[in-house]
Amino acid sequence: MEVLISIRSLHKDFHLGKTVVHALRDVSLEIFRGEYLSIMGPSGSGKSTLFNMIGALDRPTSGKVEVAGLDLTQLTRRQLAYFRGNHIGYIFQSYNLISSYSAEDNVAVPLLFSGTAVPEAMERARDVLSRVGLSHRLDHRPDQLSGGQQQRVAIARALANEPAIILADEPTGNLDLQTGEEIIGLLHQLSKQDGITVISATHDHKMLSASDRILWIADGRIDKVQERSEIDIRVGTVRISENPEKTG
Repeated sequence: MEVLISIRSLHKDFHLGKTVVHALRDVSLEIFRGEYLSIMGPSGSGKSTLFNMIGALDRPTSGKVEVAGLDLTQLTRRQLAYFRGNHIGYIFQSYNLISSYSAEDNVAVPLLFSGTAVPEAMERARDVLSRVGLSHRLDHRPDQLSGGQQQRVAIARALANEPAIILADEPTGNLDLQTGEEIIGLLHQLSKQDGITVISATHDHKMLSASDRILWIADGRIDKVQERSEIDIRVGTVRISENPEKTG
C-alpha cells in the first residue's frame, strides 16, 4: 500500500506556567492512502494533539509530519492554510455549520474561499450534497435539519474541495445509535470507493467496525496499532487479541 502520511519522532510540549505537559512523546507512524484509521484513547491521552498535527492545525515541538512527501513542519502559515484548504476536509462533532446559511451555501463556502467561481461552487455543492443523500434539502438551514442531516452537510462540505484526507473529530458524538452507524457507513464508503484517507479521533467503539486499523494512544505515546481483524466487536464489548502489534 502507498504511504500517504509519514510521522517521525513527533513530540509536542505545552507550557502551563512552570509546568511542561508532554502531550506527544516520540510518536512515529505511517498512514496509507485510502485507509480508514481510528485513533482511540481517553481524554488527555494525546489523541486530539496527534489529530491536530496530522491536520496541520498545530506545529510539533520536534519531529516531522510528511504528507505525500511534503514536510508540513517546514511550511509557512500561509502555505499551511493553502494545504489545509486544498488537501484536507474536516468533520467536527458539533457540525460547525453557519446557522443562517442553507445546506448548499454551507458546502459552497470553502470552495468560494479557495477561489472557485460562484456558479461552479454552487454546482459542486449540489453534487456533493446529492452524494450524501441530501439533494432534497439544498435550501434548508441547519435548524431545519436533524442532527444526522447536519452531519451529512458537514461531510459534503469536507468533500467539496476533493481532499486526499478527511479528518473526523468525534463525528458520531452528538448522534443517536442508528444515525451514528449511518455516518460511519458513509465515511467507510468514501474511503473504499473514492480512495480518501479517513482519520477519525473518537471514543465511539462503533467506529472500530469500519476501520482498517485502530491506533490506541495513552500518555502521549502509541500503545498499539491493530488491524480490524484483531478485534472482536460485540454488542457492548470490545475484546482485543492476546498479541497485538506494538508500535512506538
